[in-house]
Amino acid sequence: MGKQLHDHICEEHIFSSIFKKHSKDLHNFLYYKFGDLLNPKDKVQEAFIKLWENCSKITPDKAKSFLFTAANNLMLNEVAHQKVVLKHQQTKPKTYTNESPEFLMQEDEYMQKLQTALSNLTEAQRVAFMMNRVEGKRFKEIAEILNISTKAVEKRIYGALEKLRQDIKEL
Repeated sequence: MGKQLHDHICEEHIFSSIFKKHSKDLHNFLYYKFGDLLNPKDKVQEAFIKLWENCSKITPDKAKSFLFTAANNLMLNEVAHQKVVLKHQQTKPKTYTNESPEFLMQEDEYMQKLQTALSNLTEAQRVAFMMNRVEGKRFKEIAEILNISTKAVEKRIYGALEKLRQDIKEL
């Protein structure tokens, strides 16, 4: 065995020669082992990307082993992912509810009341309220976004809550 000329494969001509030498064999290996369903061409490309990302750590004589191991692992991960997807596709969503039709009707009516009440808020109140209650932002974050004081945010949100309580009770 002769002395190695290069201790890594980061040079373009070395990497290119490794690609030309092993890409077809790697594709065929993945195709024969896993079939065409899991996109062996994509996995070959991903394996070469991983090789390039680690080019300074891999010597030319270890490149083939690295490529085949990486590509095989990528395919195994894809197989595992497809099993999870299949399992979730087989579970049927619940098509019934335990709620009575009366409850569902009341829920719809309440949602309509809420939407009406929200539309009756001032724009400033609605924006602050929605940022707080829907997006989960804190008063300080809202104040920074709207370029107002924290007290102004508090006043807008508490005003919105008060107005919502009144409007929903009236409806």
